[in-house]
Amino acid sequence: MNVKPYYLIFTFSVLFLFSVEQATSIDVVIGAVIDNTSRAGMETNISLQMAIDDISRQANQSFVLRMMDSRGEPARAALAANRLINTEKVQVILGPHTWQEASRVIEISNQGQIPTFSLADSNPTWALERWPFLVQASTSNQDAQMKAVAAIVQSWDWRRVTVIYEEDTDSIFGRVIPNLLKSLQDVGAEIRHLVPLPPYATSLSEQLMRLKRDQCRVFLVHTSLKLATHLFHEAEQMQMMEKDYVWITTNTITDLLYSVNLTTIFSMQGVLGVKRHFPENSLKFVEFKKRFRLKFSIAYPEEENNEPGISAVEAYDTMWGVATTFAKMNNQIKNRSQLFLEKVSRIDFIGITGRVHAIGRKTESSRIFGLVNVIGKSYRELGIWKEKSGFSKHTSHRAIYNSSMKNLGQVFWPGESMHTPKGWSIPSTTESMKIGVPAESMFKQFVNIEYDPQTDNYSCKGYAIDIFSEVKARLPYYVSYEFIPFNGTYDSLVEQIYLKKFDAVVGDVAVLADRCKHADFTHTYSASALAMLVPVQSKMPHKTWLFLKPFTKAMWLLILAITVYNGFVIWLIERKHSPRLRGTATDQAGIMIWLSFTTLFSLNGGKLHSNLSRIAIVVWLFVALVITQSYTASLTSMLTVKKLEPTVSDIETLKIKNAKIGYGKGAFVARYLEEVLGFKLYNLKNFSSPQEYAHALKTGDIEAGFLNGSYLKLFLAKYCKSFVVAGPTYKVGGFGFAFPKGSPMVNDVNKALLEVFESGKLRELEDKMVGSERCIEVDSSNDDEISLSLNSFWILFALTGGITTCALTIYALDGLRRQATKFTQQISNVVTVILKHWGHQRKRFSRKVSDAEVPEDPHTAT
Repeated sequence: MNVKPYYLIFTFSVLFLFSVEQATSIDVVIGAVIDNTSRAGMETNISLQMAIDDISRQANQSFVLRMMDSRGEPARAALAANRLINTEKVQVILGPHTWQEASRVIEISNQGQIPTFSLADSNPTWALERWPFLVQASTSNQDAQMKAVAAIVQSWDWRRVTVIYEEDTDSIFGRVIPNLLKSLQDVGAEIRHLVPLPPYATSLSEQLMRLKRDQCRVFLVHTSLKLATHLFHEAEQMQMMEKDYVWITTNTITDLLYSVNLTTIFSMQGVLGVKRHFPENSLKFVEFKKRFRLKFSIAYPEEENNEPGISAVEAYDTMWGVATTFAKMNNQIKNRSQLFLEKVSRIDFIGITGRVHAIGRKTESSRIFGLVNVIGKSYRELGIWKEKSGFSKHTSHRAIYNSSMKNLGQVFWPGESMHTPKGWSIPSTTESMKIGVPAESMFKQFVNIEYDPQTDNYSCKGYAIDIFSEVKARLPYYVSYEFIPFNGTYDSLVEQIYLKKFDAVVGDVAVLADRCKHADFTHTYSASALAMLVPVQSKMPHKTWLFLKPFTKAMWLLILAITVYNGFVIWLIERKHSPRLRGTATDQAGIMIWLSFTTLFSLNGGKLHSNLSRIAIVVWLFVALVITQSYTASLTSMLTVKKLEPTVSDIETLKIKNAKIGYGKGAFVARYLEEVLGFKLYNLKNFSSPQEYAHALKTGDIEAGFLNGSYLKLFLAKYCKSFVVAGPTYKVGGFGFAFPKGSPMVNDVNKALLEVFESGKLRELEDKMVGSERCIEVDSSNDDEISLSLNSFWILFALTGGITTCALTIYALDGLRRQATKFTQQISNVVTVILKHWGHQRKRFSRKVSDAEVPEDPHTAT
């Protein structure tokens, strides 16, 4: 009785341990749906088997792999998924490499709540939200790849790309085309054509012939390898792999380029390819490569190349990610799928492709792409492109990145050419751009449309047309176009671009904010100013002191000073010879001033006694004659020459008078006058020609008109005598060319316009246009009355002043000489008198002495 309870306990313990042992020994069944007819499917097959073997040797769990072949058919892929879930009882599925197959597999697995790792190159953004059991395992990053393609296009200054893609691929449902469009726009390029190709096309000659007739020579191919092989064979036969052609392939082709045969390689000579990058020199890959080549050669002996590619290493790493996720689940049986998906977000290990890291249900994408150039029997590795860094020859920490691909070395282009293709050529037939031109331009010098009845065609000439021709010649590609006249307003003309009736607009079209809603404009090529034009009227001088205007103040002061100075010198020299120049100080001062001014009008040579006076008077009279004649001429000019002034000086006067205002027909000026300057709409009149405009101003039909700066130059060049600019100028948009919104041609045209500006060609064309309306007889309308200054007469004043000063100096020296002579004579006279007086006294003294000392002779005495 006592043994029975122990027996029961032992029995339950054995059963429990047995159940635990069974639980720990449950196999993890992993399913895979592959296309065993494709190279990617073959490599995935070998890689998954290698991964299962490696994992089973290292893990505590047992993993079983069940693979099904879809043969590239979406329907077979769906059946395979259904069988794996319901028959093989798989716990996770590794999906195919194409989105068409992967989407069918995911739909089935999502219903059975089985996690599916999609190996498709690109999954739509909505897929993860729609299918909660989907895990994106591919490291392909189509967003970054399209940026790499755009960087290549930018490196060689190409502006247009034709995209060739496979119908029913992820190019439509995924993000390839939208991201490519945005990436190209960011570098100033555009998609010229989108060319879809059927997956099972037997002939592509029709599509290729259309491309050959077009001018774009840059082709981006995003198809399967099978379709690309067919495409390049036909392109070679149609001589589209020759000089001037550019072919770029995406990773869907380039990732498997190593596996194609020589025939395909020879048909792809010069192709530039973008592929996913992984460290091919790592020890893990070298060891994996050795084992893979052996197993692949045994499994697929018909394949010429047994090298592993990105498909092989990515599948291998994906299987390891699945295994590490199961290892973290601790053999939990309930809600295994939900728990598995939670653990997936924690995947983080170093695999053959590098770091394998999951963010949510998506493996972190690679941002590095390799660049290859097909040449000879294989291809050459050019370098890599890294997002946010650029191009480099390698990925080491010492790598030097550059924004241009040109630093990677020589690229061999199709046709064995080493010269970079232009990206375009002149085709035999091409679709021309439809360029709208205004048919009712006010000034025909800008746009003049003439109809030729013999050819039934319109010809366009003018300043704007000439500038566009100069721009076209400087564009980096050929542009075929035709001008189409448009009868309507300028706003409607620009709107035709938005309505896709015109590809561009050329003419005297002002750049305005409202017009920018419908089109993108280039840089302006004309003055951006609006000015008021008014008639001129005669201005008669009415100034009290007008008689003083011929000379400046300094001139008048100098004349006065030199006149008084000359009078003083003449008076000083002549006063001894003329008694009337003597008298009291007051009389002499009056005589001196009178003498100063009378010499301006008469020589009085006969009344002058000194030659010095005569010389000073002759020179001064000559200077006075020149001064008086100049004064007379200047004053006469001021009184007789017609002075002009504007009839109206500001817009406020026009508003107060409620005056009529004119503007050019079809121009934006009317809206500006009404909304900005505040004129009444009923006071505004439009004109279709400058002749009507000028006639209305002359007759008083309008009191003022407003013209754009470029129009103003032409108008005043022709009517330079009757009109003048008055008031301030207003900043508005100048004339430019219009293109569709987002058009990459805008950047190219802007660059070409700058070259036209810097070369001086724009000035030459403008001078030619304005010169055709040159006014020959131009009347001066300058209101400034020019007064004669010292600059015109200083030599004459220096001459008369110098001569007079010389005369004064000579007179002074002569006076000093006379005084000195007189003084010497006086001294001499004094000395003579003294000597005479002294001699006389001496004689008298001598006689007295002789009389006293000599006795009288007795014989003489009487």
